[in-house]
Amino acid sequence: MPDAKKNEIVARKAALDLLNILEHGHDLLDTLLERLDGERTDFSSEDRRLANALVFGVLRWRRRLDWIISQNAAMAPEKISPAIRNILRIALFQIFFLDRVPDFAAVNTAVEMAKRFVSIKSSRFVNALLRNTLRKVSSDISALLPDDPIAALAISQSFPDQLIHRWVNRFGLHEATRLCEAMNQIPPITIRTNTLKTNRDTLKETLGKVCEKIFHTAYVPEGLSFYRPSQPVDELMAFENGFFQVQDEAAQAVSHLLSPKPNEVILDACAGMGVKTGHIAQLMGDTGKIFAIDKNENKLKRLSDEMVRLGIKTVNICQIDLDRPHWQKLPALFDRVLLDAPCSGLGVIRRNPDIKWATSKKNLDRFAIRQLSYLNTISQRVAPSGILVYAVCTMEPEETDGVVEKFLKTHPHFEIVTDVSDLFEGLKNIIDDKGFFRSLPHIHQMDGFFAARLKRRS
Repeated sequence: MPDAKKNEIVARKAALDLLNILEHGHDLLDTLLERLDGERTDFSSEDRRLANALVFGVLRWRRRLDWIISQNAAMAPEKISPAIRNILRIALFQIFFLDRVPDFAAVNTAVEMAKRFVSIKSSRFVNALLRNTLRKVSSDISALLPDDPIAALAISQSFPDQLIHRWVNRFGLHEATRLCEAMNQIPPITIRTNTLKTNRDTLKETLGKVCEKIFHTAYVPEGLSFYRPSQPVDELMAFENGFFQVQDEAAQAVSHLLSPKPNEVILDACAGMGVKTGHIAQLMGDTGKIFAIDKNENKLKRLSDEMVRLGIKTVNICQIDLDRPHWQKLPALFDRVLLDAPCSGLGVIRRNPDIKWATSKKNLDRFAIRQLSYLNTISQRVAPSGILVYAVCTMEPEETDGVVEKFLKTHPHFEIVTDVSDLFEGLKNIIDDKGFFRSLPHIHQMDGFFAARLKRRS
């Protein structure tokens, strides 16, 4: 095969493999992309960029792409073999959403992939369906959509019916449409300056030389957002020097809500890979003690490496499962506790579009039971007059207000902190009348998060 043709296939085959795995397995998109980066050392930066664009694009627009397939196939999309269905999705995404790929190239490459990786017979089916689609379907599908506004929104914005019903019932059709549109936008890369090593303006000047359209975040004081860095973010010199962590603005706000003070003793429960841990240490000037716990040993290893990269020395790492906690290695009480609880993740769809299609497997009530259990466990470690911040990257009532309300009914010695005088002005604008932090992608241009500050009475 000539090199040019081979180069056309390689990124698309990588995207196809990832999409096939996501459809059948339990792997998360982030995990698979990391694996791809590790395995495909032969990838050029352009190959990697195209593969990522195809995977994210298909996941964002899968429902709409399947609807287009259904308009031109004699069988329902779910009856088509998964590999062929994903080949069609990749081709249709390029045809309808990627201007830089000519239609004929998208069709020819899809046919070649079907021939090489499935069968000659299937390649004929792919060729016929795609060419028929080019003749019949324009990029403006509005005239072809169902009359039912819920079904039309679900197809046009590519979301599962149950999410559309949920959001229309809560926000109304207009706001739900805006939310879906925001969820489908490609977000900028957002980072948090490591103020232990540099400041935001200096970092902005440095990164401005290697990326496009860099700007300050609107609500938090350490954040920067930008597009199209010249190389992968973790290969940038500023990253290697520990000058920043990748973190959405909403997640940065959560650590500010915790408002840790120098020399305090802090617990970061469910610390994961330590992004919020690093921020808490910054806010404390790398003084005091931070205990970062998680049940996942691999995440804690990466957390440890991350603290070294950032130059942070005050973090103590402990492997603890909150379902079966043991506290022997930890202090009896903490001045402040952050519980960034496991959740449905429905607030971060714009960065993780695979979450859309996992919603049918997500039981929000089950998440809420676990979140409440963790709150009950962690609350016992909060010192009198101490602060407990409950945070989730979702906007759904079962996992947000519902959990906090149930917790307060059985823990009368805790109260919601409604005083925002200790917060900087930007963050005050996202605290509602109940004292809750709620960010919405279509309003605040950040991920959808919820956080509540709870104080233990002395």
